[in-house]
Amino acid sequence: MAAGPSAAMQSSVLVLNRLYMAIQVMSVRRAFCLLCKDLAEVVSVENGAYVSYDFESWREVSEWKASVEGRKDHEDWIRAVNFQIQVPRVIRLLRYDLFPKNVIKFNRRNIFLRDENRCQYCGQKFPTQQLSLDHVLPRSQGGLTNWENIVCACLRCNVRKGGRTPHEAGMRLKKRPVKPRRSPMLSHQLTCVKYESWKQFLDDAYWTVELQD
Repeated sequence: MAAGPSAAMQSSVLVLNRLYMAIQVMSVRRAFCLLCKDLAEVVSVENGAYVSYDFESWREVSEWKASVEGRKDHEDWIRAVNFQIQVPRVIRLLRYDLFPKNVIKFNRRNIFLRDENRCQYCGQKFPTQQLSLDHVLPRSQGGLTNWENIVCACLRCNVRKGGRTPHEAGMRLKKRPVKPRRSPMLSHQLTCVKYESWKQFLDDAYWTVELQD
């Protein structure tokens, strides 16, 4: 059964520049805005070839697929008043020559993704709301807020450690924190079958593209 409208709007779209280089990951809402304004086109991989569609032709193809082939489990669909349309996985900008930036955002979401929502002290996996960020070397001792000094920690371990180093608290890190070579969000998304088509547009040089809301 296909995902409902709300779930479909929570999915993401890979954005290419005019040279078919991946530059960012975009929300579905913003991607459709670009398509409706003829600022972008859908890029679909069909039988090993790239096929391009503007908004109207993509809507027609979507309606044909829905009536003839049916919806697949890994596809996302949106139902409008007079038609239904499949959420594209990849779009290509038509008027801008943007290039990917070799920057991985240092933020709470990416720390949790890098550490796979596991407390780096007890090793258990927790929901995001039950996790916090911990300075391995406390700020009171000169610790910096960066990739190499921030880890995911459960609330219990964070309280136990307090303002001490792991050694002082008698605790041990599961792994040394490092800056990821690839975008944690992108790596996570590529484990989902619905984003399988992204892989052929990405290589090590462009795995730093980030979600732009």
